[in-house]
Amino acid sequence: MARRVGSGALVATAGLILAVLVWVMATAGLVRADPLYTVSGVEVDVTDSDASSAKLKAISEAQVEAFAILLDRIGGGEAAARLQHLGPSEIGRMMDSLSIEEERTGPGRYIARLTIRFLPDMVRAAMAGADIAFTEERAPAVVVVPVWMGPGGPEVWADNPWRAAWLLLNAQDSLVPLVVPLGDLTDSQALTAAQALDGDRAGLEALRQRYSADAVIVAVAAPLDDKTVRATLIGETAMGAIDFDRTYTAQDGGVAAAAGQAVREFHSALLAEWRASRPQVARVEVQSLRVAVPLSSLEQWNDLRGRLVATPGVAGVDLSSLSGQGAVVRLSFSVPIPDLQAELAQRRLDLALRGDVWVIQPY
Repeated sequence: MARRVGSGALVATAGLILAVLVWVMATAGLVRADPLYTVSGVEVDVTDSDASSAKLKAISEAQVEAFAILLDRIGGGEAAARLQHLGPSEIGRMMDSLSIEEERTGPGRYIARLTIRFLPDMVRAAMAGADIAFTEERAPAVVVVPVWMGPGGPEVWADNPWRAAWLLLNAQDSLVPLVVPLGDLTDSQALTAAQALDGDRAGLEALRQRYSADAVIVAVAAPLDDKTVRATLIGETAMGAIDFDRTYTAQDGGVAAAAGQAVREFHSALLAEWRASRPQVARVEVQSLRVAVPLSSLEQWNDLRGRLVATPGVAGVDLSSLSGQGAVVRLSFSVPIPDLQAELAQRRLDLALRGDVWVIQPY
């Protein structure tokens, strides 16, 4: 069972470590699950002076890696390249929440697999600022049936390097969702390896319906030597007919690494084709206001800032000053002010012009 930690209190005060610590300790009530802006299966293995420091360092590295994966997902390699200058603290402000799927600690070491969720509006604003077009329209889901041509014959549900590579891809939440069947008793009764290779319509249709997908692809991989695999994929999808037949050789990591290369390249090709066929999201113009925020405590600021960053249309909340009487922030947004006021009102926040000063107050 994954453990979820919500964001909403990430305050840039004494650098990245403190910022991450504040964020991890914040309240959990603000998490909004958007599959497209969720990156799961981010693996970290970090060493430092102690386990606690290693964990904070791992979170920092994981958020950068997850952000790059997200950018490549919705905007392609160009998006990832043009925003690679963003550091952990800037990316951290765009995070919604983090879930720890698995973790292990040791003396000065932290190993984990994490899921990181981002705030869509803040990511959109970052892409708009870099003049990057992107698409958010997801393709219909596709079930991938991985068949491994092992020494004992074809395998479809057993553990092997080919099935493992597809599972590690974690593409079920991608722009082109790829679903790997569970491989449980229901799946094994619906389709055998021989039937998959023969393109058995009844078995493939049973899997398609079970996983609520639009299509099924049979993906076959055969090891040619201890570091080379040949990958063949056949099927019909929303992008048209799939006819993929390529050979991959990994200099390090053996057939498992070669299988991983094949899987990633195939998925990247699907993403590129889908993005090219979809209308691009219009680049939004980001505006900003200097806003006064009356406050009575730091806890109240943390709660209010969490509500602000979770508001659709809000692209950024940058703290200019904070005192016992309140805060002054630079509020960035990508929607008309009346729409922003309406969205804030749904979170019991009032944005109004008082004289010549914009003010936000909770109610």
